[in-house]
Amino acid sequence: MDIAEAAERFEELIDIVLRDDEVVICRAGDPIAAIVPISQNGQGTWDEVWALALKGRPANTHQTSNHDELYDENGLPK
Repeated sequence: MDIAEAAERFEELIDIVLRDDEVVICRAGDPIAAIVPISQNGQGTWDEVWALALKGRPANTHQTSNHDELYDENGLPK
C-alpha cells in the first residue's frame, strides 16, 4: 500500500493490525515500513527478549556487529 493510501485509510489499517495482520507501506513500489501488532500473547516484550537471550540468540536478528573487535578486554578502544 502506498503512503497516500495509507494516510487516507489509517484507521482501517489499525483495525487490520489489531486482527494480528501486518500492513506494509511502500514508496514508489518499494517497501519502506510495516505496521505490526504489539505482542499480545501474554508475554511482554522484555519476556520475549530474555527468552531469546536464554537461547543464545540476539533479540535483533538484523544486528551485524556489537563492535567488540574495536575494544580491548577492559572496554577501551584498541
